[in-house]
Amino acid sequence: MRLLLVEDEKNLAGALSGILKKEGYDTDVSFDGSSGLDNALSGIYDVIILDRMLPSMNGIDVLKEIRRAGLSTPVILLTAIDGVGERITGLDAGADDYLAKPFSTGELLARIRSLLRRKTKEMREGTEISAGGIRFDPGLLLVFCCGKEIRLTFKEGRLLELLLLNKGDCIPKDRIFDKVWGFNTDSEISIVEIYIHHLRKKLPAADCGIVIETIRGIGYRLTETG
Repeated sequence: MRLLLVEDEKNLAGALSGILKKEGYDTDVSFDGSSGLDNALSGIYDVIILDRMLPSMNGIDVLKEIRRAGLSTPVILLTAIDGVGERITGLDAGADDYLAKPFSTGELLARIRSLLRRKTKEMREGTEISAGGIRFDPGLLLVFCCGKEIRLTFKEGRLLELLLLNKGDCIPKDRIFDKVWGFNTDSEISIVEIYIHHLRKKLPAADCGIVIETIRGIGYRLTETG
């Protein structure tokens, strides 16, 4: 799971980021509202943790822009200002949860888990994505093909979902890298080629009715073969 933490207090951001990564979450950090919004609009995050008071653009305005863009990514709003009125403002702007500073990291982790459980449930109840002879369930990370179930890893699933949603279109390699691996990652862009290779091995065209084409010098395209 990939999280975005938008927090301008660098000591707090560093501590929280370390805890989240230790818990197994891929975590990107932004230190101001403008860069936080840019990252959030990529649509690659499972949960966004957003501070209320930020330089360049405050958290409420960031949140409103996220919702205006049509993104339903769960957002936990952090604030040093407690009170009913402040909570109403945050929730009305589109926050899914609210946490007043100071807070325990245990409570933050519990709220993240709660939002992720809800999101996973919604995904499992959502519509499968299909092409050729396959059906893909992004919540279960399962591909159904020729009566078989093929399980994917999280990154493989995100990659296949991106290709399926853009079926027939060439997706630049750098866009795939940003969408699946995020901006603050230690991985190199060449990892895209490795995961494309993984998908091709798991989803042979002869059985699945699809092919993942390499568009030399640009990126990749998923097309139907039948």
